[in-house]
Amino acid sequence: MISGSWGRNILAWKDLKKEQKMFPLKDAEMGASTFFASALPHDVCGSNGLPLTPNSIKILGRFQILKTIFHPRLCQYVDITRGKHDINVLRMQLSNLLIIKAEKNEDIVLLNEDTSRLRERLVVAAEHCEKSLEDLLRDGKPVSCSRILCIAFEVLQGLQYMNKYGMVHRALSPHNILLDRKGHVKLAKFGLYHMTAHGVDVDFPIGYPSYLAPEVIAQGIVKPSDHTQCEKPLPSGPKSDVWSIGIILFELCVGRKLFQTLEIDQRLKQILTLGCVDDIVTVLAEEHGCLDVIKALPENVMSLLKKCLTFQPSKRPTPDELLCDSIFSEVSSFYEPFHKAASLFSSSLRCANLTLPEDISQLCKDEDCDYLAERSIEEVYHLWCLAGGDLEKELVNKEIIRSKPPICTLPNFLLEDGESFGQGRDRSSLLDDTTVTLSLYQLRNRLKDVGGEAFYPLLEDDQSNLPHSNSNNELSAAANLPLIIRERDTEYQLNRIILFDRLLKAYPYKKNQIWKEARVDIPPLLRGLTWAALLGVEGAIQARYDAVDKDTPIPTDRQIEVDIPRCHQYDELLSSPEGHAKFRRVLKAWVVSHPDLVYWQGLDSLCAPFLYLNFNSEALAYACMSAFIPKYLYNFFLKDNSHVIQEYLTVFSQMIAFHDPELSNHLNEIGFIPDKSTLNVVSVSQSISSAGLLRVLHIGNMHSLQSKPMRAMAQEVLCLASQQSIRIHLKVICLGTLSSWMI
Repeated sequence: MISGSWGRNILAWKDLKKEQKMFPLKDAEMGASTFFASALPHDVCGSNGLPLTPNSIKILGRFQILKTIFHPRLCQYVDITRGKHDINVLRMQLSNLLIIKAEKNEDIVLLNEDTSRLRERLVVAAEHCEKSLEDLLRDGKPVSCSRILCIAFEVLQGLQYMNKYGMVHRALSPHNILLDRKGHVKLAKFGLYHMTAHGVDVDFPIGYPSYLAPEVIAQGIVKPSDHTQCEKPLPSGPKSDVWSIGIILFELCVGRKLFQTLEIDQRLKQILTLGCVDDIVTVLAEEHGCLDVIKALPENVMSLLKKCLTFQPSKRPTPDELLCDSIFSEVSSFYEPFHKAASLFSSSLRCANLTLPEDISQLCKDEDCDYLAERSIEEVYHLWCLAGGDLEKELVNKEIIRSKPPICTLPNFLLEDGESFGQGRDRSSLLDDTTVTLSLYQLRNRLKDVGGEAFYPLLEDDQSNLPHSNSNNELSAAANLPLIIRERDTEYQLNRIILFDRLLKAYPYKKNQIWKEARVDIPPLLRGLTWAALLGVEGAIQARYDAVDKDTPIPTDRQIEVDIPRCHQYDELLSSPEGHAKFRRVLKAWVVSHPDLVYWQGLDSLCAPFLYLNFNSEALAYACMSAFIPKYLYNFFLKDNSHVIQEYLTVFSQMIAFHDPELSNHLNEIGFIPDKSTLNVVSVSQSISSAGLLRVLHIGNMHSLQSKPMRAMAQEVLCLASQQSIRIHLKVICLGTLSSWMI
């Protein structure tokens, strides 16, 4: 029997999730799709002398903002991964390539090209629904006019929200307009055009020939000729999506697809010739033998088709303009306006309209509730990965990713000088439109013993470190395991995520309990928000960050520009152009807002963990760094910090003697005395790249920060470095590297 207090707790939390627009999984599913980024030449460097950033990493950086776009009419993006290496395949390719002279450079270049091709595969995970408008067209029957107006209105709602972020879809088609269990629209793959820099970073066109707007066809596909320059094609605007909607709605009205008997080049030519006619809707109906059906349409539907299928973009309305049109007067009243939820660290009330009904008996009777479906898609995906989920493996099982025998990848004819003839790369593999549904069976089976109480823990009492569960013994045993194992335990992480999620929603009122739980461990999924809470970040952080002048040039700009590209290649996300741009803005905001302090080398690497955890919230990364430095590092960033440096170097020498006597004796024998100039040898980023960013995050967990001074952090880093057998590396650069970490 479910207790009344727990039942009220469930309902209150459901209302809170609804109020904050935290879209749960519900009846939706998760899907995976794949495509290839274009490969860059290996013999070209950028203007800074460094190798060009792979296009897949550029896409990885741009993708991150898509994870923050939540709207009922958009499929939520969850994750993107780069393709894994198949070393065995590469070795077999190498053995086959030795049919030509081994000493020729052409062999190595060809192998590098093959390697880059493997690395440029990208796999995207996003919300998915099985049904789409394609299913309605497959029935071969016209859709009712009222349903068409609702579909059009919902599609325009999604496009309007995208446009607020400066994005357009450009790939609208019936199979990318999904339908949920209630028949409402969800736009899929709406971020492909944005993440690929308007198609620059891929070798395939974005969009489908039958649904491309005339201005898009007229422009053609423009690819930059020089990879070192910032040549970009003129991006499509919101009105190009309106044309695509018009074609799709026309097909729904007549129950059949257009241009199906024409080849691709003929379809494109036919669309361009529509500019010579006065009534495009009537001409299309005559050409496809459905004029009677079109003439029978109500006036508002006919008006909608004509406005969408306006040939001149200057006369075609935008999604925002169409939503305000009287065409939708009959259906607009059925839809409530969407409001973006208030963030955790803001001055807005997060649950101002939270209400509790008097009678909760109906809720408590629901004993077969799917509690996992109430969790957010991001949480479910994270748990799915912990339970053994693998995106590439799912695509391989469905034969979306196929591996060829190495012998089949060789050219048909190869000359002695390395020139090859014959088969080229199969361009059809550059983009696969298939979306594979990710099965949750393994995850649900893993969590089958977790009771409903674990999903809605009560926070009124001073409870134990772990929420209640039907398998308390297992959880208690897991709590005593090493941290790296706990972070990979599915059931343990579920309980920790739920608990911290509840505590963070009650921040700052549950700050003390957050501190208490953080001493045990912090779930990786919520590490960024938890660190911010432990650092005491509060208030309208976005307004404070926006108020800082990040555009006016300052003397520190040059040093920041030099440090960022050369110091942060250890992580794909931070090495992306998006990561570099965020680094610059956050660091410059800190320098400008702290005129009494100065920029020292290593500040960028101190910023790295905060930016990595809050990549989509520069304001939060800036707020965390601004809160962290006064507590632990204030004196280090003074203009004259020589006495502080000398103190840390003395402690560092003692640490070296304790942890690596051999290295300490070697330094004494050569008369090496650390001084201030040592810090300029290598920055702190060498420590991050040596110990690994994940380990730095473990060391930096706030339960370490709140209970140990920063010198203890340096000691832990040194232990990690010695455990990873990099002492030879340290003999060359360790003094500057690890002494920086003592800050």
